[in-house]
Amino acid sequence: MTGNAELLTMLSRLQPMAALGPESLRELVPLCHRDRVMRNLDPSGLKAWQGQIVYLARGELKIDLADGSSTLLVGGSGEALLPLGRRSAKPVRMKAITDVELLRFDEDKLDIVVVWDQVAAPNGAAGATADWRGKPGVFAASNFIFGAFAALPPANIDGLLHRFQSVRVRRGEVVIRQGDAGDYYYVVDLGRCLVTREVGGASIELADLKSGDAFGEEALLTHARRNATVTMKTDGILLRLDKADFADLLQEPLLQKLAPAAAMRRIEAGALWLDTRFPAEYKHDGLPGALNIPLNEIRQAMPMLDPDKEYVAYCQSGRRSSAAAFLLSQKGYHASLLDGGLKALSAEKGDA
Repeated sequence: MTGNAELLTMLSRLQPMAALGPESLRELVPLCHRDRVMRNLDPSGLKAWQGQIVYLARGELKIDLADGSSTLLVGGSGEALLPLGRRSAKPVRMKAITDVELLRFDEDKLDIVVVWDQVAAPNGAAGATADWRGKPGVFAASNFIFGAFAALPPANIDGLLHRFQSVRVRRGEVVIRQGDAGDYYYVVDLGRCLVTREVGGASIELADLKSGDAFGEEALLTHARRNATVTMKTDGILLRLDKADFADLLQEPLLQKLAPAAAMRRIEAGALWLDTRFPAEYKHDGLPGALNIPLNEIRQAMPMLDPDKEYVAYCQSGRRSSAAAFLLSQKGYHASLLDGGLKALSAEKGDA
């Protein structure tokens, strides 16, 4: 704990972190890499700094610049409070005059925290959102760094904060019912839900949802009826987004569509086909090397997928695979969609 307190103090003086709230600073602690470099060494030659933001926390560092000048930075003060390299003249060489300590962040993750801190704070305007910083549940900042909304552009995060409706629900309440039309996308903020499906007159339990889990997207993506019933297991709070806002703020940025030729290039580069149809369909005309995971099994199968692999989902028309690609992207997998499905791929091959 003492180490974290010391690190928080360091972070609170750096730019742009000095302007962040305490909850956002705490989110940065696990994202920070601390590197110690011995005297007389060039720290930039010891680490791959591409995509990283680096600060001098302790010690003295000489920097030679492209314009022929040099400067001496002292950790924790003056220009050392800004990221290394953020100068008009580009650094060409560095030398540790003393042993030094550097703080290093992934640039994209740091930017997400900064954006989240600013859009989540109330601005005092009429109709402004509540202060979501430090809030548990789906809008915890960690979900915008690693979770469901990590791939969203900043403008969409702000839109979500304004357009999600918070709904209190009771244990036993049916939120969506199998066979109904799709109207809302839901995220569990607090509480638990049970997902069931009626098959041949019997009710089958499909999933137990908890805080941060989402449901209701399949009917919105495929323009079909609800394929399951969701019932509250506990009292709780749900966040819901209407169909139009779902399409604008989530579907559009998270659902990457690939034309057949582009999809084939991804496969040739190492991506994997993901057939989201039923096994009988896959057996009939599945693409060579494809994984077969039907849409209704995609949530349960996610832990078995390799998060470092890229997946191109397909079905016959693109409807089922669009839902599968969205679900995977929402959970941080690198997934895209064969636009138009096998019909489009077959038509392109025919033209060729």
